Amino acid sequence: MTATPEEQLQIIKSGASQVVPEDELFKKLKEGRPLRIKLGVDPTAPDLHLGHAVPLRKLRQFQDLGHTVVLIIGDFTAQIGDPSGRNSTRPPLTAEQVNEHAQTYINQAYRILDPEKTELRHNSEWLSMMNFGDLLKVASQFTVARILERDDFAKRYGEQKPISLHEFLYPMAQAYDSVAIESDVELGGTDQLFNLLAGRELMEKNGMAPQVILTLPLLEGTDGVQKMSKSYGNYIGLTDEPADMFGKIMSIPDELMAKYYRLATALPVSEVDEIEKAIVEGTEHPNQLKRRLGREIVSLYYDNEAAVQAEEAFDLVFKQHKIPDDIAEFDLGLESEVYLPKLMVDSLLAQSAGEGRRLIDGGGVKIDGEALPAKTYNIDASKVIGTVIQVGKRKFAKINS
Repeated sequence: MTATPEEQLQIIKSGASQVVPEDELFKKLKEGRPLRIKLGVDPTAPDLHLGHAVPLRKLRQFQDLGHTVVLIIGDFTAQIGDPSGRNSTRPPLTAEQVNEHAQTYINQAYRILDPEKTELRHNSEWLSMMNFGDLLKVASQFTVARILERDDFAKRYGEQKPISLHEFLYPMAQAYDSVAIESDVELGGTDQLFNLLAGRELMEKNGMAPQVILTLPLLEGTDGVQKMSKSYGNYIGLTDEPADMFGKIMSIPDELMAKYYRLATALPVSEVDEIEKAIVEGTEHPNQLKRRLGREIVSLYYDNEAAVQAEEAFDLVFKQHKIPDDIAEFDLGLESEVYLPKLMVDSLLAQSAGEGRRLIDGGGVKIDGEALPAKTYNIDASKVIGTVIQVGKRKFAKINS
């Protein structure tokens, strides 16, 4: 893709929270060389969702504009643990956990990034090579007062909550990553601004052209309130089945559609601008726009055919109130009485027996379309064999003998 510096800047800024400083980015773009675009990730969890994909989507835009993406796996820093946004010391991961999570992360990231245009690095390449003298040299370029400017550190210090000394080293280590790979631009979430600026500062102190900072907003989950997170149960996973992915997208609040179009799809910026205008002016029906959003996102991680089938499955359940043809089946065995919450766990309808009980008590569990009364935990096996148990709107399991 050939684009002028002005056109590139417009694309890069789309959906971004901050560009610090914007004039320096424009100057770098005018140099006409491939810029080195850095994203550092600590593989603290193995599964990615659309929230994790936001910076990866921005990296792909940079790749399509002809720039070099440097994806840094923080295999060394993950063993320190990023304290960002936390009110207590974060337990570090073992090297084995980091390596296992890292490979899963890379495999999923390459569903977005072009592997041929991605420089994959691990920060253990340089950080593990440093001796104590090297560490002291880097540490001498930061002051305690500067580190305590970080909101979470300042808050914990003010509340007299413990801060381990190794936590102070985390932003220094992340900053040194920028020096090591000679970053032109570093991406991160708005909650990472301090760490990103630390990299810019350290580059300047080492006589290097400082990196430009580009922050991206956090993506709210399906509840429309909390940031997308597995712990909040509001996430849309990159490896979710197409029908489940489509159904979750259809459940997001209408007011989030424009943000999802801009941050979670690969549509051209000009087209997203038109869609956002249609949303604001009400010239297109929200349901049709949300359906298109669902198809666009499913197509990204699967293909167009999967997106069409996912929409058809959604209509089968929600418009025609029918049970999908391809639901999972579970063999009950020789049980005479069934503890339903455990059966829900065994048939993957609930993550725990406690969750199963809460779903039953909340009226969210049906057997052959009939909602179960609250406290219906123990049930005769003959009443569930050959039936379909439904949890919520999208989860089904057929129970066999």
